[in-house]
Amino acid sequence: MRRSDRGTALLEAAVTMPILLLIAVGIFEFGRAYQTWQVLTNAAREGARVSVLPSATEDAVVTVVRNYMTSGGLPKSATAVVSVNRNAAAGANVASQIIVDYPFEFIVLQPVARLVQPGAQTGAPLTMRATAVMRNETQ
Repeated sequence: MRRSDRGTALLEAAVTMPILLLIAVGIFEFGRAYQTWQVLTNAAREGARVSVLPSATEDAVVTVVRNYMTSGGLPKSATAVVSVNRNAAAGANVASQIIVDYPFEFIVLQPVARLVQPGAQTGAPLTMRATAVMRNETQ
């Protein structure tokens, strides 16, 4: 090895290490986001299953959705907005629609994620939305 090449490996490591760490953190962050979205989708489905029952109330549906989110490990389930529409098909009592809006925050990549949603504040949570529609049971 020549004398002028001694610092080359150190310089290459210093340049590539932050890039590799950013990629690894991105994989973990987006994996956590996907897992959160799956829990929200399943919570909306559980709420839709309850809402199609003739004796179900809106409070019972919201409780089922929030309980599913809590058991799925979502820490902000109390701040999620749960919308219940039991007349989802043009005013007829044909279908029930459940919409769950959840504030999701990336741990490390939050400022980078805000670049995807124009007009939003840097550092503010992203809103994840899951929707489920199910036909109502006849009485």
